[in-house]
This record gives sequence, structure tokens and C-alpha cells, in this order.
Amino acid sequence: MSQQAESPQAKQLEFVTLVAGGQNFCVEITQIREIRRWTPVTILPHSPPHVLGVINLRGAVIPIIDLAVKMGFEKIQPTERHVIIITAIDERIVGLLVESVSEILGVSAEMVRDTPRGPEDPATRAIQGIIPVADDMTKIINLSALLPSPDPVAA
Repeated sequence: MSQQAESPQAKQLEFVTLVAGGQNFCVEITQIREIRRWTPVTILPHSPPHVLGVINLRGAVIPIIDLAVKMGFEKIQPTERHVIIITAIDERIVGLLVESVSEILGVSAEMVRDTPRGPEDPATRAIQGIIPVADDMTKIINLSALLPSPDPVAA
């Protein structure tokens, strides 16, 4: 049985770690298309507070979300030091404004801890697990839960 614990079948996961709202988060590397510097957005009228606006990315109009606001933290005042992570979520392309991107984190599936459940809201439902890293906890964001697909009937 001890061989099974050391088996190469232990699933390896790769995440990109980032900071938003002063907190450490990570996103599965397979959901990330590119990472780019902050560029000003075109503001859309009557947008929710977490939607900063849109950018033109090689001819595609991409919505930019302030991840800190979406997760319940204070709004980021973007500067040239901030980063936009272009993500692919359920066939949709969305940009996430974050304070910084740190590293690629490779962990075994056994290292991922369950998220303690508290008051239910979209931000806490979007945390699919926690990875203890050094003296901190990095929260895994489930982008599909955080940014659900728009209702096709409303479109």
C-alpha cells in the first residue's frame, strides 16, 4: 500500500498564482490565455462595479473584471504595474485585473484542502480549495463559478 501513496499516478495540478485585494489566489494554468500589462479600458455605461470596461485585443472585444471587487475586496486603482490575465472560461474570453502575478505553482492533488464553508455568496462559492504554501494559504478560484455564463435567454 505504501507504493500506492508514492505512485506516479498522484495527479499533478498547475496553477498561476496572483494577488488581488492583497490576497493570494491561483487559477488553473489551462484557463489562462495570456498575461499582459494594464491598458486603459473603454467604460461601459451601467456596468456592475466589478466590470471595469472592455479592451480591444487583436480585434476581439474583451470585458475586464476587477478581481478584487468581484471577490469582495476594495477596488483596485490600476497603474502600469497592474496586470490583466486573459482567461478562457467555458468558451468565453474574460480579462481579470490583478495586482500582480507571482509564479507557476505545481502541486499534487493531495495538497489541496477543502474550503471551510461559511456564509454563502458567489465569491465564497468560487473558492474551490486552498493550498497551504509556506506561511500563507493560496485560494484556488473556480472561474466558471465566479463568472457564470450569461443567461442565453437574456441575450
